[in-house]
Amino acid sequence: MRIALDVDGVLANVIKPWLSYNNSIRTNIEMQDVRDWDFWKILDITSSDFYAELNACWKDWLSIPPTEDDLSSAVGNLAELGTVDIVTARDPSTDSFVRKWLAHHKIRYEKYVSVPSGLMKADLDYDAFIDDSPLNAEKFLEKGKRVIVYTQPWNMHLPEDKFVRTPDLAGAIKEIRD
Repeated sequence: MRIALDVDGVLANVIKPWLSYNNSIRTNIEMQDVRDWDFWKILDITSSDFYAELNACWKDWLSIPPTEDDLSSAVGNLAELGTVDIVTARDPSTDSFVRKWLAHHKIRYEKYVSVPSGLMKADLDYDAFIDDSPLNAEKFLEKGKRVIVYTQPWNMHLPEDKFVRTPDLAGAIKEIRD
């Protein structure tokens, strides 16, 4: 079994430092305000500005918390089911910071795969994708790929009858095992 594991929103809670940054320069918003994938539109900023700011957060990679406690053990348990690769869509300038973050949190993986766009992940050859992006999830489904949606406020609109959802990696492990 080949498992593609996303970083932002699945392993790393990068939205927390971004919210702190945003709240220091713009309108104050909280995590519960982040209900859509492109929530940044409510702030009247462009996607390129949002992603540039998100990438800038990775420069201070030590400030980015994991999405759940004992992430290293959870990923280790996932690896017992097959090969786990980190599959992420990002600006290549952040790859070194992400790799440092993964090492710091003792996340074991076989390969680190970075693509320019999240939708390109669906073209990769994996048996299961664990991702939080509703756009990626829909593309995986369209391409006949198995996807486990890591629950985040921005993907709650995905229909329960089409997508397997998990609030944590333990749920993904159970789903893959079943």
